[in-house]
Amino acid sequence: MNKKFDLKKLTSSREMSLVIVLIVLCVFIQLRNSTFLQFGTIEAMLKNYAVMMIMALGMMCVLLTGGIDIAIGSTLAFSGMFSALIMRDHPGVPVIGGFLISMVVGMVLGAVIGVVISKGKVPPIVATLGFMNIYRGCTYLIADSRWVAAYQVPEGFKAFAQSYYLTGGLLNNMITVIIICYVIFFIALKWTTAGRRVYAVGSNAEAAEVSGINVDSVKIGVYSLMGLLSGLGGALWVSLYASAQGDMATGLEMDVIAACVVGGVSLNGGRGTVPGVFLGGLIMAIIGKALPLIGVSQFWQSAIKGLIILFAVILNVVTQRTMDKNALKRREM
Repeated sequence: MNKKFDLKKLTSSREMSLVIVLIVLCVFIQLRNSTFLQFGTIEAMLKNYAVMMIMALGMMCVLLTGGIDIAIGSTLAFSGMFSALIMRDHPGVPVIGGFLISMVVGMVLGAVIGVVISKGKVPPIVATLGFMNIYRGCTYLIADSRWVAAYQVPEGFKAFAQSYYLTGGLLNNMITVIIICYVIFFIALKWTTAGRRVYAVGSNAEAAEVSGINVDSVKIGVYSLMGLLSGLGGALWVSLYASAQGDMATGLEMDVIAACVVGGVSLNGGRGTVPGVFLGGLIMAIIGKALPLIGVSQFWQSAIKGLIILFAVILNVVTQRTMDKNALKRREM
């Protein structure tokens, strides 16, 4: 049976639309700077934006439940600093130990936020705004307002971000971690009960609770997961930049949220996909890497990112309204 090629149906897919935008963006930048699509440039871009792309997965889960977490930059900073201080004072800590310390600390910090939001019924934006300042201040306190310099970070830990041993020399470790995280989240959100519960809570929390889902547990879980990935991001950050500073990752939350929104995740909850977030993260990474390459001032870069977020939010709202109208028409028929 022959089927006609339906361009309208093809481009109506959010992911396919993002692929088209990605291709157009790459072609435009390549025409302006011929070094952009070289392997070294792409690898450097993915390494530098690996933390943002990984944390976008956690933010996606939070947004799917109808929440938001703007404390992730501070959570990353505290987790990364805590791990760096431990490794500085105990040089024998193995590389995996440094990562686990940072991830556990991040998960605890995220769980605290989740408990305050779910049990205390504090609006997510208010709670995370408060914790953003609390965790940032605590980062400076535990470090005594000092840095952990490159010579104080174990050589093996610093080498992780520059090495290729996770894939036997094929891909950089940072890129490998990105791939592993996205594969795990794709499977978990698409084919597991926990993933379906996250979508259910975001779509209709009251209906989810009536159906037997523990809404509070789901919310605590997604904020804990966000903290875990923030902790992973903190360890990767220290490894990549070979130092830990109190102000690291300041403002990162905006890029992470932008990656999710551009990728089609609804700020109202219940809608979003892992492939969409991956493409949204890639677009944000390309914009961040490409704008300096084509001579755009850093002062304009923030404004351009803001416009992209605004456009993506408007597009998401229009798309959702169109879907709701179409669903209503089908019910009336």
